[in-house]
Amino acid sequence: MALIQSGTNVVAAAPKLLAHQAVLSLNAGDTAWMIVATALVLFMTLPGLALFYGGMVRKKNLLSTLAQSVAVTVIATVLWILIGYSLAFGVGGGNADSVINKIVGGFDIALLNGVKLDTAYKAAPNLPEYLWIAYQMTFAIITPALIAGSIVERMKFSAFCLFIALWSVLVYAPVCHWVWGGGFLGAMGVLDFAGGAVVHVNSGVAGLVACLVLGKRKGFGRDNMAPHNLGYTMIGASMLLFGWIGFNAGSEWAADSRASVAMLNTIVATMTGAIGWIVPEWWERKQPTLLGMVSGMIAGLVAITPAAGFVTPGGAMLIGLITGPVCYVASTYIKNIFKYDDSLDAFGVHAVGGFTGALLTAVFANTAINPAGAGASVLKQFIGLVVVIGWSAILTYLILMVCKFTTGLRVTEEEEIEGLDQSQHGETLHG
Repeated sequence: MALIQSGTNVVAAAPKLLAHQAVLSLNAGDTAWMIVATALVLFMTLPGLALFYGGMVRKKNLLSTLAQSVAVTVIATVLWILIGYSLAFGVGGGNADSVINKIVGGFDIALLNGVKLDTAYKAAPNLPEYLWIAYQMTFAIITPALIAGSIVERMKFSAFCLFIALWSVLVYAPVCHWVWGGGFLGAMGVLDFAGGAVVHVNSGVAGLVACLVLGKRKGFGRDNMAPHNLGYTMIGASMLLFGWIGFNAGSEWAADSRASVAMLNTIVATMTGAIGWIVPEWWERKQPTLLGMVSGMIAGLVAITPAAGFVTPGGAMLIGLITGPVCYVASTYIKNIFKYDDSLDAFGVHAVGGFTGALLTAVFANTAINPAGAGASVLKQFIGLVVVIGWSAILTYLILMVCKFTTGLRVTEEEEIEGLDQSQHGETLHG
């Protein structure tokens, strides 16, 4: 009788699974690593990106730039729990093979309904689902935060908050689902190990659209808009590199050999990206700049993101070396030719670097590193990138129009001259 009762208790304890779930098969080592990786990726936004961007603006806009990174972290976190996770990783239509699910996840796990201590996401049964949610949430934070680099020093804070909220739900969550959550791009064979398309192309294109809609900063091309503190920028870039280890190596979702090569690839591509940027800059300007070196590092990091778990360190070295000068050209010559005010080169580094890295992923994919690389195709990568670019551009524009006719988009000319620290937040750097 006791044996029967014991068996009944085991059955009763088994979790009732939703369509996106699996029974947790906990791996303590993988779980410990992913807790660390989650903290590392969160560290990328606060304080990494905040300081990186903050150092590049004028002093009167430092605090407003830091505030944008804080606001994104707050807004994206809350929305991820409310609905973002469900749209990105839920099963649309209740059936993984449904047409709806190829486009967007469902509402079945809004507010984390049905998530328990003993459930896992089906693609990562070795990790508690709560940890999976937290890790993916850090990606949902950093992605819209990158957009701020294109629109700093002129966007109303109220408009920025509304824009981030709508963009997180309508742009980021669906694109994440398409590639990583069971959607059509992943099924098509588009390779994106840690976010070349989902994170960098997506946010970089949104940044370009936003800076075009907002218009140029007052005095752009005439006034001195040089970074006020490149020390902050260098510290921020170093923090980004540190956190990016969790971003790329963590995207293996396990503490294993592929995570190790992804970490090594990340570091290698960062350094060759710096070389690729600084060589043409040094040649042209006759002096190597600190800003150029750290910009090249970020370009290398962006480019290796989609490829980190698919290529050898030799491939990573070439990816960084190729992408560095490409991003340098995009952030100098192309921007100068078309005269758009992409304030901190979010488009030139993230969209262009992500696009280049995603294509090169197919070129350098090695099945000895990852068997999934056997299906690598430049054409598939290109099609996937075009889809992401189109969705991001169109939806970003529509969201900006909503903001324009509700909160308004841009501060007044007087407020911009005064600086957004004071006009938007009533604060200054020195009290």
